[in-house]
Amino acid sequence: MMNRRQFLASSALCGTAAWLALGSSGKILAATAQGKPLGIQLYMVLKAYQDDPNGTLKTLKSIGYTEIEAIVTSTAKTLRDQLSEAGLRCPSMHFDSLGFEPGIEAAHTLGAKFIVSSMLPSIMQKEQAAKGKSAPEPTYSLDEAKRTAEYANRLAEKARQAGLQYAYHNHHLEFTDVGGGQTFYDVLLKETDHKLVQFELDCGWVHAGGKNPADIFKANAGRIPLMHAKDFLPGADGKNNYPGAELGRGTLDYKPIMAAAATAGLKHCFVEQEGPFDRMSQLDAARVDYAYLRPLR
Repeated sequence: MMNRRQFLASSALCGTAAWLALGSSGKILAATAQGKPLGIQLYMVLKAYQDDPNGTLKTLKSIGYTEIEAIVTSTAKTLRDQLSEAGLRCPSMHFDSLGFEPGIEAAHTLGAKFIVSSMLPSIMQKEQAAKGKSAPEPTYSLDEAKRTAEYANRLAEKARQAGLQYAYHNHHLEFTDVGGGQTFYDVLLKETDHKLVQFELDCGWVHAGGKNPADIFKANAGRIPLMHAKDFLPGADGKNNYPGAELGRGTLDYKPIMAAAATAGLKHCFVEQEGPFDRMSQLDAARVDYAYLRPLR
C-alpha cells in the first residue's frame, strides 16, 4: 500500500483519479486546553469513504470529529452536501490532485479558508515537464528551496486575491540539510513572505526527518495555523518504508507538541494516519486517534 506522499506524487496535477480524500480532519482538534475542534484528513479513511461516503462521514461525526480536511479530485459540490448532512465543517483543503485554479473554486464551494499544497516541489517539477522543459526529480537543495519559496509566494498572493489563505504542508524531505546549518524547511520559512505564506506542520513527517515538531512550533509562532497529527511505527528505514501507527502507539509523545502548538497559535489540528491498516480498520484507527488526542486539547 502506498503512503500518502506516494499517492500524491502519482496524482498531483493529473486529475485522473476520481477520488476524494479527507485528510487529518474529521474533527480536528486544534489540541489546546481551550478545547478547539479536532479534525481528520479524509485521505486517512479514503477506502471507507469510497465504500460508503455518507455513512463514513456520519461515523466520523459520531466519534467526535467536527472538521475534515479535504483533497478533492471529484466534485466539491457533492462533498459539500455530504458534509452538511453529516454536520461536519471543511476549513481546509489540499489542491494537489486538482490543480491550483480549480482548487480555489473548490475551496469556495466547500467554504474552506485554507488552500494547502502537499507536494509543492513535485508540483513544480511536473509543471516544468508539462512545458517540455528539463525537470529532474526534486533534490531538496538550497537552490530548490529558494525557487520553491518564490513559487509559494506567488501562489499565496493569488490565494489572497481570492480571499483564501495558502499554506505549505511538509514531508520528511523538507528537513534535508542544505548547508550553512539550514534545512530546506528553514529556507522556506525565511524566504517566504510572512504576511502571505503560512504552514501546515505534519508532525509525523517532521519526526521522520529528524526534527522535533514542538521546537518548530516554538520558533515560528503565528506561522503554523494548521497541523497533521501523525505517527509511525518504530523501524521506519528512511527509504519509503514508513508504516503508520495509531497515535499513542508509535514513537511520538503529542503532549508537548500540542502544548507548543497551542502557544504558537494553532487553529486546526487534523488527524492523518498512514497505512497499512492491517491491525484494524480505518474507522477504528480514527477512533483510537481521537481518543488519544481528545484529552490533549
